[in-house]
Amino acid sequence: MNKKLIKQIQIKSNQKELELKKLASLSERELMMELRTSTQGLTTEDATKRLAEFGPNEVSTQKPKPWYLLAIQAFEDPFVYVLALLMIVSIATKDFEAALVMGIMILFSAILRFVQEYRSQKASFALKEMIENTCAITRDGVTIEIPMDEVVPGDIVTLSTGDMVPADAVLIWTKDLFINQSSLTGESMPVEKFVDAKITRDQEATAIDMQDLVFMGTDVLSGQGTAIILKTGYQTFFGDIAQNATQKRGNTAFDNGMSQVSKLLLRMVLILFPVVFLLNGITKGDWTQAFFFAIAVAVGLTPEMLPMIVTSNLAKGALTLSKKKVIVKELNAIQNLGSMDVLCTDKTGTITEDRVVLVEHVNPLGEEDQEVLNFAYLNSRYQTGWKNLMDHAVLNYFETNNHENSFQKVEKIDEIPFDFSRRRLTVAMTVDEHQWMITKGAVEEMEEVCSHVQINGEIRELSADLRKSMRSLNHKMNRNGMRVLAVAYKKDVHTTPIYTTKDEKDMILVGFVGFLDPAKGSAKTTIASLHEHHVAVKVLTGDNELVARKVCADVGIKVDEVLTGAQIAEMAEEELKAQVETINLFAKLDPMQKAQIIQVLQEKGHTVGFMGDGINDAPALRKADIGISVESAADITKEASSIILLEKSLQVLETGTLEGRKVFSNMMKYIKITISSNFGNVFSVLVASAFLPFLPMLSIQLLIQNLIYDVAQLTIPWDNVDQEETTYPVKWSTQNLVKFTLWFGPLSSIFDLITFGVMWFVFGANTLSNQGLFQTGWFVIGLTTQILVVQLLRTKKIAFIQSRASKLVFCSSIFAIAVGIVIAISPIKTAFDFTALPVEYWPWMLGIVGLFLLVLEASKKIYQLVFREREF
Repeated sequence: MNKKLIKQIQIKSNQKELELKKLASLSERELMMELRTSTQGLTTEDATKRLAEFGPNEVSTQKPKPWYLLAIQAFEDPFVYVLALLMIVSIATKDFEAALVMGIMILFSAILRFVQEYRSQKASFALKEMIENTCAITRDGVTIEIPMDEVVPGDIVTLSTGDMVPADAVLIWTKDLFINQSSLTGESMPVEKFVDAKITRDQEATAIDMQDLVFMGTDVLSGQGTAIILKTGYQTFFGDIAQNATQKRGNTAFDNGMSQVSKLLLRMVLILFPVVFLLNGITKGDWTQAFFFAIAVAVGLTPEMLPMIVTSNLAKGALTLSKKKVIVKELNAIQNLGSMDVLCTDKTGTITEDRVVLVEHVNPLGEEDQEVLNFAYLNSRYQTGWKNLMDHAVLNYFETNNHENSFQKVEKIDEIPFDFSRRRLTVAMTVDEHQWMITKGAVEEMEEVCSHVQINGEIRELSADLRKSMRSLNHKMNRNGMRVLAVAYKKDVHTTPIYTTKDEKDMILVGFVGFLDPAKGSAKTTIASLHEHHVAVKVLTGDNELVARKVCADVGIKVDEVLTGAQIAEMAEEELKAQVETINLFAKLDPMQKAQIIQVLQEKGHTVGFMGDGINDAPALRKADIGISVESAADITKEASSIILLEKSLQVLETGTLEGRKVFSNMMKYIKITISSNFGNVFSVLVASAFLPFLPMLSIQLLIQNLIYDVAQLTIPWDNVDQEETTYPVKWSTQNLVKFTLWFGPLSSIFDLITFGVMWFVFGANTLSNQGLFQTGWFVIGLTTQILVVQLLRTKKIAFIQSRASKLVFCSSIFAIAVGIVIAISPIKTAFDFTALPVEYWPWMLGIVGLFLLVLEASKKIYQLVFREREF
């Protein structure tokens, strides 16, 4: 998703927003005329026509890919392309042995990738609940339940507690209506919705902020309402998000890294192939044999097993994470986790518990006061209307902490329900033979009806100084991220049990109760660990700044500055790019702004992960190198993700990050060691071709040497990784790969030349009749050093002493060396044109190999000092 596309989507969203705001500003009568509907709803005939005109009210989510498409995609790998090219050349030149080896490697790699991604897709789609959602629509004057996908613009929908909002609509009647918009906005608190809301007239308010508009993808927490459907399907806000979320993910850090290495290999092949071909053709005179040898050298330079090794590493990482309740939908995401140096996360439900809890109950001076909790409990306990999240928080806190109410023999006698103009609720009751009127509500509205306060049992007049102090306390609680309600009472107002809103005056304010969506207990330690492993954590939320600041402080995310969605909308691109790395909190963002921030971070060279579960997170999940969602997320959100956590926790993400770094480390061991080793072999062949009257090794001998080595490396995914290698994010670097290759490749060539000298001068293998002895001697020493190199260069520490390979890797190396020696000395040696080696050869072989290992270990230390490489 490029900048141009993001801009187009933002423009399109702005146009839709302006249209919605325009419709919301119309009166009910004007709306009915505009949408050609009435209070009786559409006629069945009209609804049928509109369904044909506007299409079904659905946002098509991705369907499972057929197995054959997954099978084709399994071959879409840059390294596979390189091998396939060499395989085609081998077939064209009738070098069928080489073509067979490469074909097997390609097939094995593709099968591994296909099996893993097929299983992941199956597990991902198994999480979906296959149910049909319905809604109450009025048509022909009758309210009926119809499938949501049959809703059309102009329909009259009836909403009640528990309903999903079927499409974008404007309210024409409400009663105590609370909507959960967290999936669109990220705000954890319910939103009040009512007709003719003042904010609707605010020209700077977004459509989402309007309190008389409801949107597809949200749900009714409480109350009732009637609305006129304005937009359906892809014309809704949800449709905008879904349309973007189902687009194909762009190239990730893994894709770019693999592409760079593939291009490097191709360049090396294109340079060395003609050089080897011409040099051997000119010096030997046999151009046909020179061509086949050049092909073998090109194949020898290319790590044939690379696609299989890479896929095995990724599949092993996916298997490890599956045991920790993580579904890996895209194998490449494993390595991207290892490369991730910035984790962007939504706030609600990821670093918070996604629930409202009571955290403070204080008197007007900010001191903890049990009486405040008692009054709040009585109000929440005895109201008969729908208990909202804060009522439940009061009741849960009171009951969990075993508080005892100081009042006895409570009997409710009357109630004044909550409404949006008063923003408070009153419950009247008899307690201990007295009538008590207890009111709980928004701070400003409560202050208007209070004339006194109660502090430590003493009733005082609400003076100007006290009002100022209380407002300061309220602001302080707000800054700490709390939603604050005030609690007041009045005693013996009437002798009769009849109360009205006129009685809500001259009340005694007893104090305040504060509520939070608290940070998860594990979040702070997990984020601290991610910081220790050099992963910056940034919060991208649709919630407000004050709440988000408090949560960031609680979990250890340093916040010096905050950027809001409104500020970003006014920023030039370069200005955002200059600030994005230093800011850790972005608040009040819309979905496309989250994706925009991620793209800017990627352009700055970062590998970015994003974790979220709301519909509003889908574009960011699709844009990120690693999109991470949870099992309970919306279908559209899971589809935009590359990893699904079956547990909503950051702890498993830390585990995944470290596993990704291990996978990358083991993958790069094979790439760097094999390419440098193969380059050394090619360099040796170039030098030998200049003075030898025969080929230093036949093409079939080169192929069998590479095959033995590559098979031994299949155990690399199970190798141990030094703890230091997982401390920092891992990065693809062809520059480091070239340095590594040019340092260690020629070093192995030096010992190849020593081997050539020994075979030429000591054992007399210097004629065409003795070429088999020369080739056999180099084959054994070359294979042994090439395999043992892995044991040394797999770590920057002292091999065998400070760092040991896993038993599996060590045993496979020893076994591979044994196989090579058996081939060289057993009767089957004639099949590969090998000849018997003299007994005197073996002490020379051990000496050359031993000296090579000592020099290589010393050279490794020098390399680290010269280039100061953090990793190998």
